[in-house]
Amino acid sequence: MSRTVILRILTGLAAVAAAFAVPFYLDGFWLQAGLFAMSAAVGAIGLNLLTGATGQLSLGHAFFLAVGAYAYVYFGSEPEGELGGLGLPTPAAAVLAVLAAGVAGGLLSPIGGRLKGQYLGIATLALIFFGQHVLFNATPVTGGYNGRAVPPLELFGFAFADSPGLVVLRVPFGALERLWFLSLAVLAGAALFARGVLRGRPGRAMNTIRDHEIAAGVMGVPVARYRAGVFLLSSMYAGLAGVLLALAFQRTVPEYFGMLLSLDYLAMIVIGGLGSVAGAVAGAVFVSLLPQVLTRYSDALPLVSEPGTGGLSPAEAARLLYGVAVVAVVLFLPGGLAGLASRTRSVGHRWFSPGSARRRFSPSSPETTSPESTSPETT
Repeated sequence: MSRTVILRILTGLAAVAAAFAVPFYLDGFWLQAGLFAMSAAVGAIGLNLLTGATGQLSLGHAFFLAVGAYAYVYFGSEPEGELGGLGLPTPAAAVLAVLAAGVAGGLLSPIGGRLKGQYLGIATLALIFFGQHVLFNATPVTGGYNGRAVPPLELFGFAFADSPGLVVLRVPFGALERLWFLSLAVLAGAALFARGVLRGRPGRAMNTIRDHEIAAGVMGVPVARYRAGVFLLSSMYAGLAGVLLALAFQRTVPEYFGMLLSLDYLAMIVIGGLGSVAGAVAGAVFVSLLPQVLTRYSDALPLVSEPGTGGLSPAEAARLLYGVAVVAVVLFLPGGLAGLASRTRSVGHRWFSPGSARRRFSPSSPETTSPESTSPETT
């Protein structure tokens, strides 16, 4: 194997080892921030399939996250007072929640198959206002303004909760530590599936639709069918992200699933890199962790104050930085963080590949050839 392949394998193994070691060293604040980032990464992958790979603008991604989160809570909770529930086993509730988000996307897929660009963006924008109205008023299902508690997931008798107690290598494993490994597995599966889609025939068809719709139709690609299918797949990814988010947050709050969340997801895929699975993950980590970092260190950062003190809050400062990052990406780095990583790898490959030093310093190389040796008089 070449040095590049070996280096890539070693880097991947180091990243996996670091991800598995995180629960043994970080406190609950950073573990919960990491869970938010992983759930956002799953949702960003789905939106990148729709917007980055197919060229369909969607401003209603937060609606499908809300469908997944609240469907899981309703399917998995027991009826209590005015709150309803089906009391299903939580694994079945999670699967049904993802399917519910897919059904919602399927009902709207004819619109996604026929509209494009800003027209689809305006149409999906209406989903946010419709979803907010339902979340605040369908109290037996959503709990209204107060939201609902999220039932912990229990898989094969193993509960992703603080009890019963579990100690691994003298480290107590509560709900956050257990959910960490579950979220890692879900994120890895979602990323591998999306990567397979993008590298296969569907991915080539999606990219053709994005780059030249008329040419795709002439080549025999069913444009409307592909757009509708990607819209449905993206909504299922959002539903899965909503389930992970509900499990990490442990309570569903209607205000969270608003316009700002959809804009955050657009910032994720633009900053990370449109059409790239790794870029979606990187952008989600950046956008999700930045407010947490500003919140944790607000007392030591200039121009940032704690929420409620009258100054610039960490969330507002984070969104200002998102805007700056989006402008910088559009102007100077069209490929986003994924494009930057690709350029860095290509430069490193040219400099550190076998024979690179020999080529740079050989007499026939451009760097060492003198002007006299290439002049007409000397030749």
